[in-house]
Amino acid sequence: MAMKNPAQRSSLISPRTIEVLTKSWAYIFLLAIVVFFSVTGTGFFSIRNFSTILTTSTLVMLMAIGQTYVIITAGIDLSIGWTVGLSSVTTARVMRDLAAGGSDIAFAMLAGIFAGLLVALIPGLVNGILVARVRVPPFIATLGMFGIVRGAAFLLTDGQQVVRGLSAELRESLRAIGNGSLLYYLPDSGFHWFTRPPDLEPQQLRQLQQLLPYPVIITALVVIVFAFILARTKFGRHTYVIGGSEEAALRSGINVQRHLIIIYIICGLTSGIAGVLHLFRFTAGAPQAGEATLLSSVAAVVIGGTNLFGGEGDIMGAVVGSLIIAVLQTGLVILNIDSIWQFIVVGVVIIIAVLANQLQATLERLQANV
Repeated sequence: MAMKNPAQRSSLISPRTIEVLTKSWAYIFLLAIVVFFSVTGTGFFSIRNFSTILTTSTLVMLMAIGQTYVIITAGIDLSIGWTVGLSSVTTARVMRDLAAGGSDIAFAMLAGIFAGLLVALIPGLVNGILVARVRVPPFIATLGMFGIVRGAAFLLTDGQQVVRGLSAELRESLRAIGNGSLLYYLPDSGFHWFTRPPDLEPQQLRQLQQLLPYPVIITALVVIVFAFILARTKFGRHTYVIGGSEEAALRSGINVQRHLIIIYIICGLTSGIAGVLHLFRFTAGAPQAGEATLLSSVAAVVIGGTNLFGGEGDIMGAVVGSLIIAVLQTGLVILNIDSIWQFIVVGVVIIIAVLANQLQATLERLQANV
């Protein structure tokens, strides 16, 4: 009996099955690990824990949003971890100095946020110029910027966190946003908007649930904006075209140089937002705020299905990838598993993601030949 060729065998697999197994595996995996930790980890399946997971994932998620744009264009930005730190310390210093000089707290905070976001655009702009106009490979250009931004962040702070000089009033205002919630729930008294009930007993504090933390709301808004831009606008379509073939993009009349510069600026902007939120959450400007999450942001993008060779990916995939990392880290802690295993597990998931992407490409080729 004659053996069936690969194209014939691939016809036994329905297109829907191929789509679910290859394109949606990250969503399925996220659901699976949530169920697993809910069954095996005491206290995992709770509103408080899910709120914590969402809040802790915001830093990686914001970095991953900009990184998604860059990787879709077949690039990478290694400088965003220290861009987060530079934004954090710049924001903190401006707020501290203005508040110490007698400025209104609200004005000091707004000015600090503006300064932190503005300074984060500089590495992105320089990266974009180096990659798009000077034609330096993205890995090399952003690796060089990695060192420059790192040095700048430490020079601004003498290698220390910006904590001294932040007044009690300023810290309380930062904490109210960074650790506050739009909606609270207390079993004894129901729902409370904007501020938690005052004068709570220790037992009531343990029962208090934060349903809509401000960092999560801010991150969700950023996700919605940049997901819409990538999926529904001409700018987003051009981004995919450039990632698929830069030569084809040039022939179709796309200003590739300008577009790539904007892409890297976007990556700097989302990193700046992450740095500002880090300051609000921890009430201290830290030069190394994003150092540990750089590789996690790349991992989140890859896990979410963005092709490292460009031309394919989306923001929701990066969101799911960020949540997978946060759930794994939290779940392993609840199971009292050594933190070293977190790195191993995330590494395995990254490899699975790459294999899934390769399998998807292979199956699509086979299906096309049927």
